[in-house]
Amino acid sequence: MLTSRPIREKEQTIEGIPFTLKHVRPEVLFAMRPVWRGTVRIDVSSPAKTIIDMLDDPAIGGGIRHVADCLTAYVEREDAFDDELLDYAVQLGNRAVFKRLGFLAERLPGRQDLAAACREHLSQGTAKLDPSAPCSRLVTRWRLWVPPSWSRGPA
Repeated sequence: MLTSRPIREKEQTIEGIPFTLKHVRPEVLFAMRPVWRGTVRIDVSSPAKTIIDMLDDPAIGGGIRHVADCLTAYVEREDAFDDELLDYAVQLGNRAVFKRLGFLAERLPGRQDLAAACREHLSQGTAKLDPSAPCSRLVTRWRLWVPPSWSRGPA
Protein backbone atom coordinates (compact mmCIF):
# COMPACT_ATOMS: atom_id res chain seq x y z
CA MET A 1 0.00 0.00 0.00
CA LEU A 2 1.36 3.41 -0.95
CA THR A 3 0.88 6.32 1.39
CA SER A 4 2.11 9.89 1.65
CA ARG A 5 1.64 9.82 5.42
CA PRO A 6 4.64 9.21 7.65
CA ILE A 7 4.93 5.57 8.66
CA ARG A 8 6.69 4.06 11.64
CA GLU A 9 6.28 0.40 10.78
CA LYS A 10 6.47 -0.83 7.21
CA GLU A 11 4.71 -4.11 8.02
CA GLN A 12 1.26 -3.65 9.57
CA THR A 13 -1.84 -5.71 10.15
CA ILE A 14 -5.12 -3.87 9.78
CA GLU A 15 -8.35 -5.69 10.64
CA GLY A 16 -6.47 -9.00 10.45
CA ILE A 17 -5.03 -8.30 6.98
CA PRO A 18 -1.25 -7.91 6.62
CA PHE A 19 -0.05 -4.88 4.66
CA THR A 20 3.32 -3.60 3.58
CA LEU A 21 3.37 0.18 3.52
CA LYS A 22 5.59 2.34 1.35
CA HIS A 23 5.98 6.06 1.88
CA VAL A 24 5.81 8.09 -1.35
CA ARG A 25 5.70 11.75 -2.27
CA PRO A 26 2.12 13.10 -2.40
CA GLU A 27 2.47 14.01 -6.10
CA VAL A 28 2.81 10.34 -7.12
CA LEU A 29 -0.62 9.55 -5.69
CA PHE A 30 -2.81 10.25 -8.72
CA ALA A 31 -5.38 8.34 -10.81
CA MET A 32 -7.18 7.37 -7.61
CA ARG A 33 -10.84 6.88 -6.86
CA PRO A 34 -12.49 6.57 -3.46
CA VAL A 35 -13.92 3.24 -2.32
CA TRP A 36 -15.97 3.17 0.86
CA ARG A 37 -15.80 0.30 3.34
CA GLY A 38 -18.51 1.24 5.78
CA THR A 39 -17.56 4.68 7.00
CA VAL A 40 -13.91 4.36 5.95
CA ARG A 41 -12.77 5.94 2.70
CA ILE A 42 -9.95 4.19 0.87
CA ASP A 43 -8.35 5.69 -2.23
CA VAL A 44 -7.69 2.98 -4.83
CA SER A 45 -5.58 3.48 -7.94
CA SER A 46 -6.79 2.67 -11.43
CA PRO A 47 -5.59 -0.61 -12.98
CA ALA A 48 -3.19 1.25 -15.30
CA LYS A 49 -1.71 3.29 -12.44
CA THR A 50 -1.30 0.12 -10.40
CA ILE A 51 0.74 -1.41 -13.24
CA ILE A 52 2.90 1.72 -13.44
CA ASP A 53 3.42 1.70 -9.65
CA MET A 54 4.54 -1.93 -9.83
CA LEU A 55 6.93 -1.13 -12.69
CA ASP A 56 8.31 1.74 -10.59
CA ASP A 57 9.01 -0.67 -7.71
CA PRO A 58 8.59 -4.34 -8.70
CA ALA A 59 8.80 -5.38 -5.04
CA ILE A 60 5.34 -3.93 -4.35
CA GLY A 61 3.99 -6.17 -7.11
CA GLY A 62 5.57 -9.33 -5.72
CA GLY A 63 8.64 -9.21 -7.98
CA ILE A 64 9.08 -8.71 -11.70
CA ARG A 65 7.67 -12.11 -12.73
CA HIS A 66 4.37 -11.32 -11.04
CA VAL A 67 4.45 -7.76 -12.41
CA ALA A 68 4.91 -9.21 -15.91
CA ASP A 69 1.91 -11.50 -15.33
CA CYS A 70 -0.15 -8.52 -14.15
CA LEU A 71 0.86 -6.51 -17.23
CA THR A 72 -0.15 -9.42 -19.46
CA ALA A 73 -3.54 -9.64 -17.73
CA TYR A 74 -3.97 -5.86 -17.95
CA VAL A 75 -3.31 -5.59 -21.71
CA GLU A 76 -5.88 -8.35 -22.33
CA ARG A 77 -8.63 -6.27 -20.69
CA GLU A 78 -11.15 -4.48 -22.90
CA ASP A 79 -10.56 -1.26 -20.99
CA ALA A 80 -6.75 -1.36 -21.32
CA PHE A 81 -5.21 1.60 -23.11
CA ASP A 82 -1.52 1.90 -23.94
CA ASP A 83 -1.80 5.70 -23.90
CA GLU A 84 -3.02 5.57 -20.31
CA LEU A 85 0.03 3.53 -19.26
CA LEU A 86 2.33 5.95 -21.07
CA ASP A 87 0.63 9.06 -19.65
CA TYR A 88 0.90 7.72 -16.09
CA ALA A 89 4.54 6.74 -16.63
CA VAL A 90 5.30 10.28 -17.82
CA GLN A 91 3.44 11.77 -14.86
CA LEU A 92 5.29 9.50 -12.40
CA GLY A 93 8.61 10.73 -13.75
CA ASN A 94 10.75 7.61 -13.32
CA ARG A 95 12.38 6.76 -16.66
CA ALA A 96 13.22 3.22 -15.44
CA VAL A 97 9.48 2.54 -15.75
CA PHE A 98 9.73 3.02 -19.53
CA LYS A 99 12.67 0.62 -19.70
CA ARG A 100 10.81 -2.08 -17.76
CA LEU A 101 7.49 -1.49 -19.55
CA GLY A 102 9.10 -1.44 -23.00
CA PHE A 103 11.13 -4.57 -22.32
CA LEU A 104 8.05 -6.45 -21.09
CA ALA A 105 5.75 -5.06 -23.82
CA GLU A 106 8.20 -6.17 -26.50
CA ARG A 107 7.73 -9.73 -25.24
CA LEU A 108 3.93 -9.57 -25.54
CA PRO A 109 2.16 -10.37 -28.81
CA GLY A 110 0.73 -7.28 -30.50
CA ARG A 111 2.37 -4.77 -28.16
CA GLN A 112 5.20 -3.59 -30.39
CA ASP A 113 3.63 -0.11 -30.63
CA LEU A 114 3.71 0.19 -26.84
CA ALA A 115 7.35 -0.93 -26.81
CA ALA A 116 8.21 1.60 -29.53
CA ALA A 117 6.49 4.40 -27.58
CA CYS A 118 8.49 3.47 -24.48
CA ARG A 119 11.72 3.62 -26.49
CA GLU A 120 11.01 7.32 -27.17
CA HIS A 121 11.22 8.02 -23.41
CA LEU A 122 14.47 6.22 -22.58
CA SER A 123 17.05 8.01 -20.49
CA GLN A 124 20.80 7.54 -20.92
CA GLY A 125 21.44 5.60 -17.72
CA THR A 126 20.80 1.94 -17.02
CA ALA A 127 18.34 0.34 -14.63
CA LYS A 128 17.63 -3.13 -13.34
CA LEU A 129 14.57 -5.05 -14.47
CA ASP A 130 14.09 -6.02 -10.84
CA PRO A 131 16.26 -4.13 -8.34
CA SER A 132 15.93 -6.98 -5.82
CA ALA A 133 17.25 -9.65 -8.23
CA PRO A 134 20.80 -10.27 -9.40
CA CYS A 135 20.91 -8.85 -12.92
CA SER A 136 24.04 -9.80 -14.83
CA ARG A 137 23.15 -9.18 -18.48
CA LEU A 138 22.65 -5.76 -20.07
CA VAL A 139 20.00 -5.53 -22.77
CA THR A 140 21.47 -2.51 -24.51
CA ARG A 141 18.35 -1.80 -26.57
CA TRP A 142 16.53 -1.06 -23.30
CA ARG A 143 19.53 0.00 -21.19
CA LEU A 144 18.24 -2.57 -18.73
CA TRP A 145 20.11 -5.09 -16.61
CA VAL A 146 18.18 -8.36 -16.53
CA PRO A 147 18.59 -11.68 -14.70
CA PRO A 148 19.98 -14.48 -16.92
CA SER A 149 16.58 -16.20 -16.99
CA TRP A 150 15.05 -13.13 -18.70
CA SER A 151 17.70 -12.68 -21.37
CA ARG A 152 16.66 -15.56 -23.60
CA GLY A 153 13.35 -14.25 -24.93
CA PRO A 154 9.78 -14.36 -23.65
CA ALA A 155 9.22 -15.85 -20.24
